[in-house]
Amino acid sequence: MNKYIVITTINPKSEGIDRFESFDDWKIVLVGDNKSQAIKSSRNLIFLSIEKQQDLGYKFFELCPYNHYARKNLGYLYAIEQGAEIIYDTDDDNIPYLPYENWTMPNFVCSKQYSSNQKFANVYNYFTKELIWPRGYPLDEIHSETISNVTENEPVDIGVWQGLADDDPDVDALYRLIVNPKAKRVKFERKGPIFLNRKQYCPFNSQNTLWNRKAFPLLYLPSTVSFRFTDILRGYLAQRCMREKKLHLGFCSPTVYQRRNEHNFMEDFKNEIECFINTKPIIDMIESINSIDSNYHLCESLLKLYDKLAISGYVKEKEVTILKSWIEDYNKLSL
Repeated sequence: MNKYIVITTINPKSEGIDRFESFDDWKIVLVGDNKSQAIKSSRNLIFLSIEKQQDLGYKFFELCPYNHYARKNLGYLYAIEQGAEIIYDTDDDNIPYLPYENWTMPNFVCSKQYSSNQKFANVYNYFTKELIWPRGYPLDEIHSETISNVTENEPVDIGVWQGLADDDPDVDALYRLIVNPKAKRVKFERKGPIFLNRKQYCPFNSQNTLWNRKAFPLLYLPSTVSFRFTDILRGYLAQRCMREKKLHLGFCSPTVYQRRNEHNFMEDFKNEIECFINTKPIIDMIESINSIDSNYHLCESLLKLYDKLAISGYVKEKEVTILKSWIEDYNKLSL
C-alpha cells in the first residue's frame, strides 16, 4: 500500500520529521515555501522546494499563494500523483508516539457512534472531563452539550480519522489565553475509536489526520482565508460532502504529542476571528444546500459549496478559480 505523510515547514528539520522518516512503510512529502530552509531528501523523504514544485507542472502552482499554509495542497497533489492510497496530514511540531504501533490509526471502518443533543458535538468531551474544545468549535456552544452517548452500530466507512494530540493539543487562542495560560500539558484518556453522527459537526484539523483515498478531493485547503481557519473550513465542508457518500468522520485517542512551535497568542486570536464569527453561518448555509447529489463526484460537490461561499463573501471570488485549478490537477493525477 502506498502511504504518504504530507507536511509543510519553514523550520529546520524537526524531531517529529526525523521520527516519521524512520517509518519505512511511509513516504514523507515536505512542502517548502519562500521562508523554508532546504532539507535533504532521502529514501523516505522528498523535499519539494519552490523550484521542484514548479517543475511538477501543476496548474495549481500558478495560483497558489506564497507564505500560506495552502501550499500544502501541492504536497497532496504530489502524493496522489505517486499513487498514494492513504495520506496522513500533520505538522512538523507533532511527534508520533513510539513504538510504531502506538502511532498507527485504525482501518477505515468503525462501529461505535458518538452522538450528542447538539448540532455541534465537542468530541474532546469523550476523551477528557477537562474543559477543553477543538479549534474551530463555536464559542457559544462550549457549554451547550448536555447529553452525549456512544452506541454500538453496524460498521461504517470512515472518510477521515482525526487523531487527538497530547501535551499541547489543537485548541484556539482563547483557550490558551484564558483557560490554560500556564500551558499545563493535556493528557487525553485512551479509549476506543468512535465516529460522529452524520447529522452533527465537529471541527477537525490538518495536524493528525488520516485520509481515506475515497475522500482525497476534500483535502483541498482554501487560500483566501487565514491560516488558522483554512483547515477548519476544509473540515466542515468535508463533513458536508462526505455525508452524501456515506463516509464518516472518526476520532481516536492521541497518537502524537505536540511540542508546539512558537506562537503569538494574540496574533493567533486575530487569525481565528473568522472561526469565531463565520463557522455557524457557514454551517447553516451549507446545510441549506439541497442540490448536492449522492451521484456527484466529490469535486463537483466541493465546487458547489465554494460557489456559495464566494457569493456570500466567506471566501474571495478567486477562491473558486483556484479550486478549479486544483480539481483539474486532481482529475489528471488520480486516473
